[in-house]
Amino acid sequence: MAAPSSELATLKAEAMVHGAYQAADFLVVAPVALCLLFGAGLLMIRKRVDWHPFVAIPGFCLLFAADVLLLLKVAADGPRTMMMGDWQPPFGIAFTVDMLGALFVTTAGFVALASSIYATFSISRTERRYGFFPFLFLMMGGVSGAFLTGDVFNLYVWFEVLLIGSFGLLILGSEHEQLDGATKYCFLNLVATTLFLVTTGYLYGLFGTLNMADIAEKAGRFENDGALLTIAVLYLVAFGMKAAAFPLNFWLPASYHTPRFVVSALFAGLLTKVGVYALIRVLLMLFPPQHADLATLIAWVAALTMLVGAFGALAQSDLRRLLNYFVIAGIGTIFAGLALTEPGGGAAAGMVATSAGAAATDAAAGEAAALLPGSTSQVVGLSGAVFYAVHSIMVMTALYLAAGTAARIAGSSSLRVMGGLWRSRPALAALMLVFLLAVSGLPPFSGFWPKVILVRGAFQAGLPVLGAIILLTGFLMTVASARVFALAFWRNAPAAPEADAENAVFRAEGEPAPLVSLLPLLMLAVFVVAAGILPQWLTELTDVAARGIVDPAAYVGSVFGGGS
Repeated sequence: MAAPSSELATLKAEAMVHGAYQAADFLVVAPVALCLLFGAGLLMIRKRVDWHPFVAIPGFCLLFAADVLLLLKVAADGPRTMMMGDWQPPFGIAFTVDMLGALFVTTAGFVALASSIYATFSISRTERRYGFFPFLFLMMGGVSGAFLTGDVFNLYVWFEVLLIGSFGLLILGSEHEQLDGATKYCFLNLVATTLFLVTTGYLYGLFGTLNMADIAEKAGRFENDGALLTIAVLYLVAFGMKAAAFPLNFWLPASYHTPRFVVSALFAGLLTKVGVYALIRVLLMLFPPQHADLATLIAWVAALTMLVGAFGALAQSDLRRLLNYFVIAGIGTIFAGLALTEPGGGAAAGMVATSAGAAATDAAAGEAAALLPGSTSQVVGLSGAVFYAVHSIMVMTALYLAAGTAARIAGSSSLRVMGGLWRSRPALAALMLVFLLAVSGLPPFSGFWPKVILVRGAFQAGLPVLGAIILLTGFLMTVASARVFALAFWRNAPAAPEADAENAVFRAEGEPAPLVSLLPLLMLAVFVVAAGILPQWLTELTDVAARGIVDPAAYVGSVFGGGS
């Protein structure tokens, strides 16, 4: 029997949000809205391609400003939620941002701004006409949406949005090598996305909801449930494939060297980190018992990913291909932080601590002990992983942009052809040296502290083998970085450059590398140095982000009420 209309009206009223939103609440959706608005605006002036940089750069300035305001709001007031369509959770679509999401979206906005400045001189008029800047805004809209959504299905939707934008950027130029790389990139992402969607359907069938806060509350009732472990494994495979973790990382070095350098920079800095973010959000926040069961597997995946990346970088003679393996090694380092649980459980059961490892704990902790006082090994590991992810977004973007400028000057990205840049471009060489030291994890730059935190967390969690592999990977990456600088910058330029059609950088005859190319590199270098010399401000933010994942009470409270 149908319910009376008055009863339906009552049910509808109870399902709707009551009370007006404050102006600050719209900051939660502002990053996505700005990206879509500016992308659409650029399509409207698609025939005036000379205007595109003058519209895009202010647009990315506004995006970064909105991201910073959102970060400050979350830091001051805790997680924030905005429901679409005025529906009460879990019926409506939620945009929920906590410190983890705010950190990632702010970092993404900053590198997008730096890359858009770089693109003003590195992207040709023809590539602008084919939609470089609209595709860039579309991709950033998807990236921002993935970091801000509070709904698992909409996480999938935003993945699709960013992939559409990235496909367009990947084939810009329509060269044979680009199309070949795009085919591999599209196929692997299609497989990962299909697995993501199937698993999300399974999740909905089990919980009857896809709101993350709702799932976090209900998941505790399914203790020792095999279905949840199956879902966790499927998400680990899907997000691990998107993040390029071992053994599903072969697609990245086969595709990331094919597009323009600025596109490779954005892909290397951002897209794999979206997979990492999704894994943290879904596996660690929603299914912590299942994460503990999978910690041993994650630890071995992390170790093998780091080793594949480090040894792969040593084997390369092309600068861009070498940087591709740096990306993979960085993903392994982040996964190492995700593998840490409390001593005596999880990964510690698979990698037994020794007395030597216990003694090394104090030595590895050092300054890091003062950075995260009173933290459990899981919080330490997750905080180090988030710190390293933020560092990696900045540094990998900077390395690709610097490599693009260097290759533009040399006419090739092959290390056999490059040389003499220390004398001809000392400012570029100095910046490249800073970024190479940072990616190797050497002081006093941003890569040093997260590695110290992760090594400390590994020993604290009873995983000395994992800690040793983090240190070994750092050493191997230092060797690879030294080789890059010695061949491409320090040695004299070869007298007669070799013909290298595969790695050639096509440019107008006699076109110099503009000085403006150094501006985005300087912007990124400021972070690299500041986070290395004064890391306390960033470790405080990453610690808050890690604690918010381990204990999501504030996140749930922001969605269902009860304060944050």
